[in-house]
Amino acid sequence: MTVTSVVRAACPHDCPDTCAMLVTVEDGRAIKVHGDPAHPTTMGALCTKVSRYPERTYHPERVLHPLRRVGPKGSKRFVRVSWDEALGDVAARLQSIAARDPEAIVPYSYAGTMGLVQGESMAARFFHRLGASRLDRTICSAAGGAGLAATYGGKVGMHVEHFAESRLIVIWGSNSITSNLHFWAFAQAAKRNGAKLICIDPRRTDTADKCHQHIALLPGTDGALALGVMHELIGNDWLDHDYIERHTEGWPKLRERALEWPPERVAATCGITADEVRGLARDYGSTAPAAIRLNYGMQRVRGGGNATRLIAILPCLVGAWRHRAGGLLLSASGWFAPRVGDAALKRPDLLGGRRPRTINMSTIGDDLLREADERLPDGSRFGPRIEALVVYNSNPVAVAPESPKVLAGFRRDDLFTVVLEHFMTDTADEADFVLPATTQLEHLDVHTSYGHTYALINEPAIAPLGEARPNTQIFRELAARMGFDDACFKESDEAIARQAFDPARSGIAFDTLREHGWAKLQLAEAPFANGNFPTRSGRCMIDSPTLGIPDHVPNHETPATTPELAARYPLAMISPPARHHLNSTFVNVTSLRAIEGEPLVEIHPDDAVPRGVVSGALVRVFNDRGSYLCKAEVATRARPGVVNGLGIWWRKLGPDGTNVNELTHQRVTDLGAGPSFYDCLVQVEVAAPATA
Repeated sequence: MTVTSVVRAACPHDCPDTCAMLVTVEDGRAIKVHGDPAHPTTMGALCTKVSRYPERTYHPERVLHPLRRVGPKGSKRFVRVSWDEALGDVAARLQSIAARDPEAIVPYSYAGTMGLVQGESMAARFFHRLGASRLDRTICSAAGGAGLAATYGGKVGMHVEHFAESRLIVIWGSNSITSNLHFWAFAQAAKRNGAKLICIDPRRTDTADKCHQHIALLPGTDGALALGVMHELIGNDWLDHDYIERHTEGWPKLRERALEWPPERVAATCGITADEVRGLARDYGSTAPAAIRLNYGMQRVRGGGNATRLIAILPCLVGAWRHRAGGLLLSASGWFAPRVGDAALKRPDLLGGRRPRTINMSTIGDDLLREADERLPDGSRFGPRIEALVVYNSNPVAVAPESPKVLAGFRRDDLFTVVLEHFMTDTADEADFVLPATTQLEHLDVHTSYGHTYALINEPAIAPLGEARPNTQIFRELAARMGFDDACFKESDEAIARQAFDPARSGIAFDTLREHGWAKLQLAEAPFANGNFPTRSGRCMIDSPTLGIPDHVPNHETPATTPELAARYPLAMISPPARHHLNSTFVNVTSLRAIEGEPLVEIHPDDAVPRGVVSGALVRVFNDRGSYLCKAEVATRARPGVVNGLGIWWRKLGPDGTNVNELTHQRVTDLGAGPSFYDCLVQVEVAAPATA
């Protein structure tokens, strides 16, 4: 007799949708994952990627036993060992390094799971107790987050459901159909009710195709466009003077700066027409309620933080925040921040007064190659050489910028590397030990979201496959072997999950999540209708006490800022995600890879023809940092002067064992010290003729 059950779950991946899922289990095996139809933002739908989650969980290449390297680094030669041997050896090596200097040990993690339990709870406790170097987790959203916090006081914004009522929606720096599917459902509802949709993006994405208008600006010029919109709002008096007076600080200074950006100057900077600037401003200034869905694509350039500040100011100028369907959404994570027991989860008190250095994850390539006490550009000292790296919830060899340096660092013979993983990724290939971690279907977790305002629970649907263990258990057992006897290392996953949501602080009870699967934060429908921004004054900070007023900051690499470099590498490159990848996750899922095809660069006909590039040709995309082989697609999805290197493929799946991060650099953004992935000059040449 077949025993069937349905288990409540949550999507763990780095996506604003954080879907509520239902997992159908038959005789202990997960056979189906689908969206919870009762959840107000999931509405029963999952993206193609996550709907294939059982295929990923039961993948024949899943790592299910601890592995120890036996060949040279990069040889991909490993043998199976017991957990006892693996944990014993790892603990002994870490203890030996820590005895000299614990800051020589560096954790490296990001959002392979965004769960509060399996992400940074027991792991953070372990590294705090150890006194290891801290990691500045900048690789996705640091510039935008810093810009938003400087303006609004936190990463806060609209309720995503209310976009369905908007009359104008500006989708800025987002391919929502690919990366924010459930917002797109609300945008489509608004469109059916007569709303106008405008997409601002260098690439003509699937989303741009479905909007009424696409403004294809040059990468890194979003701040200039925002200033141009302000110029027209001022000139035509499309301003809400009362809202500006009551609920902003510093507008007069920025007003003077905006008047220096007439449409003609903006057009020349952004590579668009002056009429596009005027039209955008007219639509935005004369339509209510108007809403902006800002996403992280636009802030992965040198001036990403300033651009975010400028765009975030726009809703205040026209009084869009007066309406629940007006305003802006970049991230909702700030609504959760004061309501989640972050200190209880991570226990920074375990540092005991120590203040370890911080390593920026976006510069890991340089940092792995630094010598002890090397002088840094700011004049400070680096500290001890990195001797050990513990990687979990991330794949830095594939995803970190300037990967030739990252790979060289990982292949140092004197670097001890431990990787917690599901598969033998590019990073796992370089490890000394690979420890098998559970997937979302195999462990307990609780989740917040950065795209909506619901907390969710993820119940384990199946027993862990093979010898896989949750991240929490791995770090719990490492702590025990290293003699860490603090009570917090003995807490169960459920105890940790209950600490995340204290009902007195959050209004959410763990038992409520367990019963219903999800719970909504209690927030105002129109949160900033009367100001009340989470700044010290309660006003939108246009003139920041520490940053001044925002401005357009040009890219690190442009014809204007680096003319000699641009003469050799005349094409700007952005590297947005391929539709069926999520960063480097899902790249090895057979059915999804079959849909996606192979590594690809999109190039406009105007740039392809003089280079002899045709669709299907193998091309070399290159600059001083490296060279990347991939197939070309000649299409107007790329605008003239810009190529789109779709990512992020595992390096070993590329024609020459590289991926698009062979070409990106480690220079950081103006705010937040984030990576400038989309601020990159390249050249393209034919490497081999097109194939049928």
